[in-house]
Amino acid sequence: MNAAEHLRTERLLLRPWRDEDRAPYAALNADPAVMEYFLAALTRDQSDAMVDRFITHHEEHGFGPWAVEVPGISPLVGYVGLLIPRFETSFTPCVEIGWRLAREHWGKGYAIEAARAVILDAFGRLGLDEIVSFTVPANVRSQSVMQRLGMTRFEADDFDHPNVPEGHPLRRHVLYRIRRPA
Repeated sequence: MNAAEHLRTERLLLRPWRDEDRAPYAALNADPAVMEYFLAALTRDQSDAMVDRFITHHEEHGFGPWAVEVPGISPLVGYVGLLIPRFETSFTPCVEIGWRLAREHWGKGYAIEAARAVILDAFGRLGLDEIVSFTVPANVRSQSVMQRLGMTRFEADDFDHPNVPEGHPLRRHVLYRIRRPA
């Protein structure tokens, strides 16, 4: 499978990661509002390690989280893309779509616009049959994106995230799915 060089939408460029993306990505990963539904904000080293994993994922699988740029406005607003989760549960192995944008870029439709392009690429070039996405029940903003993408939640698929400690309020997750159109 060949990796796409980039994806374009009307307003966005989804592109490979660059070294100059690391500082702004670390800043958004340190923002408590952005990281509200994660176990903790990330240090610069943790954020850089995540970028390294994204780059490796693209190299190994032909897809991964893209750096999202708004040409003429911002060289990096965050990421949107596909990952193979590194944990085991009832629905793995699978391919997950995820996103994380800097707070100043929320509410502009960037996550949905970029995710739609990623889904088209996944069902087209990549030939995937299904994509999942998951978050904690309180993260209604991400669930709204999932719903607007045409993803469906089945309560029977909700799960306790194996990387979140037992008893932690962020352990329970809701799972959404979208299948390739017939």
